[in-house]
Amino acid sequence: MVQSINTKVDLTEDATAFTGLTDYGKIMIGDKGFEFFNSRDVRKFIQIPWEEVDQVIVSVMLRGKWIPRFAIKTKRNGTYTFSAKKPKLVLRAIRVYVDPANMVPSQSFFDVIKRAFQSKFKKKK
Repeated sequence: MVQSINTKVDLTEDATAFTGLTDYGKIMIGDKGFEFFNSRDVRKFIQIPWEEVDQVIVSVMLRGKWIPRFAIKTKRNGTYTFSAKKPKLVLRAIRVYVDPANMVPSQSFFDVIKRAFQSKFKKKK
């Protein structure tokens, strides 16, 4: 069994981690960090201390009515993508520990296309 890094748990929610294949389990948000535990395999878990979180990238659709997934970008280990049953509750619990300025919306489809065209036709110096 894996040892939790949290001493106090604020929220536990059913979730999915997108790490190669999808892993189903629970998200646990506490005073020391963000944790994901797989429901079937105890060896598959993700623990991210709050000091290691750089940004929380939120995919927002329908002007905030629907949040299909969010990603946690760490300072050293890359980006981890999750979806939760109630993502607004999860993000509100994360906002207590992460600066709200570091919680950013992801780019829309048209922003990605616009950036691709701008980089393609950019003048070279």
